Amino acid sequence: MAYIFLDESGDLGFDFNKKRTTKYFVVTVLFVDQKRPIEKLVRKVHAGLRKKHRIRTSTLHAAKEESVNILRFCRGLAGKNCKVMTIYLDKSKVFTDLQNEKHVLYNYIVNILLDRIMNRRLISKKENIILVASKRETNKFLNQNFHDYIRRQLKSNHGTEIAVEIKTPAEEKCLQAVDIASWSIFRKYEYGDDSYYQILKQIIIEENILYK
Repeated sequence: MAYIFLDESGDLGFDFNKKRTTKYFVVTVLFVDQKRPIEKLVRKVHAGLRKKHRIRTSTLHAAKEESVNILRFCRGLAGKNCKVMTIYLDKSKVFTDLQNEKHVLYNYIVNILLDRIMNRRLISKKENIILVASKRETNKFLNQNFHDYIRRQLKSNHGTEIAVEIKTPAEEKCLQAVDIASWSIFRKYEYGDDSYYQILKQIIIEENILYK
C-alpha cells in the first residue's frame, strides 16, 4: 500500500494590498508505505504538549505550535522512512486567468506533483495508492471536482488507479505531519527562515517552482 498525504501552506489570494496575503503558495506531498510510524510520531509529540494546549486541541498545527514542538516533530519525521516533494509558486507570476480560477490552479499543481512521483517511479503502479488530501473546501462540488480530476488524470496519463480521500487533520493524523512539512518549506521561501527546512532536508527529494 502506498499513501500520499497532501497539504498546502500560504494562500491563493492575489490582492497583495491585504496584510495577510502571502507572496508564496506551497503544495506538499508526504508519501509512505506504512503510515503507522507517522501516526505514532504525531501522538507522541501531541502528548508532550503543555497540558493546557493539549486539552484545547486534538491536532498539531504548525502555525499555532511552539517552536520547540515543531523542531521536535521535524527531527522525528526526518528519521522516518518517508519522502517529501513540493511545488511552490511566486503568486505574482501567476497568469490573471488562473488567479480567477483558484480551484483549477490548485488541481493543476497537485496533478504536477503526482506526475513527478509516477514519472520518477517513486511509487509502483502495481501498488494500491491512496491519496489523502487535507480538506480545504466546504463546497461539495469543488471537492468532487478535485476527486474526479485527480483520478481521471492518473488513469489517463499513467494507467494508474488511485483512491482519493478528502479529510481533516483530526480525521487523519498523517495530515498533521504533512502540514508541518509544508509549513517548514513555506517559511523558507516566505520569510527566509530555513531552520525547520534544514532538519527535513534529507527527506525532501524534490522542490520545484511552478512559474519563474
